[in-house]
Amino acid sequence: MTVRRVGLVAKHNLVAASEHLARLSAWLRARGVDVVYASETAALAGAAAHGARTATREALPCEVDLVVVLGGDGTLLAMAARIAQAGRDIPILGVNFGSLGFLTEIRIDELTSSVERVLDGTATFDLRAMLAATLRRRTGEIDARVVLNDVVFTKSALSRMIELSVWVNGGFVTRVKADGLIIASATGSTAYNLAAGGPIVHPMGDALIVTPIAPHTLTNRPVIMPGSAEIEVRIEADGAEDVFVTYDGQSGYPVAEGDVVRVRKSDRTLRLVKPARSYFEVLREKLKWGER
Repeated sequence: MTVRRVGLVAKHNLVAASEHLARLSAWLRARGVDVVYASETAALAGAAAHGARTATREALPCEVDLVVVLGGDGTLLAMAARIAQAGRDIPILGVNFGSLGFLTEIRIDELTSSVERVLDGTATFDLRAMLAATLRRRTGEIDARVVLNDVVFTKSALSRMIELSVWVNGGFVTRVKADGLIIASATGSTAYNLAAGGPIVHPMGDALIVTPIAPHTLTNRPVIMPGSAEIEVRIEADGAEDVFVTYDGQSGYPVAEGDVVRVRKSDRTLRLVKPARSYFEVLREKLKWGER
């Protein structure tokens, strides 16, 4: 792939990224590569962004050949959704400024060398499966999303347990009485799913994961579904008040009795620039396996 323009996106108000943005911008320009800043990121870059092109985060995917994200997984997830929404097939290079960062796998000291590998054609990419979610109400389809990690059903802080029925490929599976329910991709297995006691699935695994959050019945356990499955979640009458559905932890809205959310593997994938380290090296580092 030929990279002529690189988009730079940093987490909002991430002052620690300023000097790295300036340094990377100068490095790219010295190699004849144009830089396009997300509008708020240009302010963080200061003088280095003077005269440079800027674009809104929504418009950025249509302006560049590569997006470099400096921040945490939340910043990367938001850009992944925008790339899918724009219908583009451009890679993301995620640089970790967060506390954990399973998606922003590249360390700050690896930034320049990682970008250089993309420019000279020696970089490798993970093609990460995404989720397509559709909400239907009695009036018809009202919302459709493409997300990378998960679709999550939760209750408000003071409400009682919620009740959801789960169907797979048109067949009834179970009725879940719990604090919530997570439907995760393989990539999302190390996000909320992991915190809720769900399994880690290798990101190249062709699977969907259904994980109840604090279920009332202890035998309601996480289930790994084939990647071809279409999962349907129906909001039941009991406990339908104050149920929310959220997408990658970035956005969401309340749902009501009779609403149906269908989740399947999307036709779209996300291209993620791989670090020099293996997936299991990253896991050991993030989860501190083997440490006391």
